[in-house]
Formats: sequence, structure tokens, C-alpha cells
Amino acid sequence: MEKITFRECTMTKLDRRFGLKQVPSIDALHQWLGMSYKINDFEKKALTQLQSKFNKNQMHWNEYELVSHFVVPIFSFVDFTTDYFNDFGDRSISAVVGDVELTGKPDGIIATGFREPEIPFFCFTEYKPETDPSGDPYGQCLAAMLVGQELNNLKRPIYGCVVKGADWNFMLLDGKNYMISKRFVADDEEIFDIFRILQCLKEILLKECKSYQ
Repeated sequence: MEKITFRECTMTKLDRRFGLKQVPSIDALHQWLGMSYKINDFEKKALTQLQSKFNKNQMHWNEYELVSHFVVPIFSFVDFTTDYFNDFGDRSISAVVGDVELTGKPDGIIATGFREPEIPFFCFTEYKPETDPSGDPYGQCLAAMLVGQELNNLKRPIYGCVVKGADWNFMLLDGKNYMISKRFVADDEEIFDIFRILQCLKEILLKECKSYQ
């Protein structure tokens, strides 16, 4: 059986191999991005402080510094540790999709499981700023989302996100179709949209998990 790592994947390669199609609109992604969440004063202050640190350092941070000083604190602030799922970093996930084994280590995933990830719902890929990374970050994230879809037995949409410096793009895979959102820029007021979208993702996943109990 052929084995392909996430790092080898591009959107074009995945489209051709698995019959995927990037579409301009998917209702589930629009609904997710349009959900409401009221940010309180404490959250706004904390996000503003994170943003200030990011804006001061983004031009020279390396990958580890970007993740540890900015990306991880935002995800930790949302707090994806629940009775139903947890957030994991740099963990191997794999599945057989068609006649291919897809395997790799996303920078982050939200999945069922406590000590180890089991069934992924959300896959996250990140790249450091001011660098041209090798490979296709959207293809790599999409490959991880395909694994999540297979492990979910194709029952639910799979969510994703690619971060390149200040730019955040959210993704959704539903069946063979996927959509990539517009850019949300973390160095301006859209940082509050990014936080709102992640909080709404947590709400979506909690509802979905409870419905399968």
C-alpha cells in the first residue's frame, strides 16, 4: 500500500488522488464563521496584550517562538480541554483513505481522547512569519483533515486552520468538498474575530459530541 506523508501533500495532489474539490461556498463554514460570541472585558484585555507582544516580535520570531508565545496561548485561552475532547500538539495521526495511507504530525489537533488523540475534529497547521515554507500548508492541513474525516467514518464535517504569521485561514471539509475562508489578520481588530471563531468551534464540537452520546 502506498504511504504518503502530510508534508508531501498539495491541494492539487489531493484533489486528483481523492476526487476533492475546492468550492466557493459551504453553508457549514459560513455558519461557523458567522456565529456569535460576546468577548468580555477580561478576554479583550488578554487578547490585546497578546497582540501587542505579537506585533512587536512577529518580524523576527522563529517557528517555536510564534507557536509558544502567540498561537498556543490563544488556543489555551479558549480551553479545548473538555470531557469530550482535548487539544494535542505534534502527535502522529494516520488512516487509510481509499488505497493510500496518509500519515503525519499536524502542529495541533482537537480530538477525542485524554492522554492520546483518538478521533480528530479539527486540524491546525502553522508556519513562521517572513519565511517561504517548503510545501503547501493548505494541502498539509487538508491531508490531516482527510484523516480526521476517515476516522470519523465520514459522519461530520472536519474543521481546520492554517496560520502563516499574522494571517489565519479557516477551512472546512464536507464529503469531497472543501472551502478555505478569507484571511483573518491577527495584528489588527480581527484578532477578536479569530478568538470568537475558535470559541464557536468549541461550542459546535461540544454539541456534536453530546449528540453522539
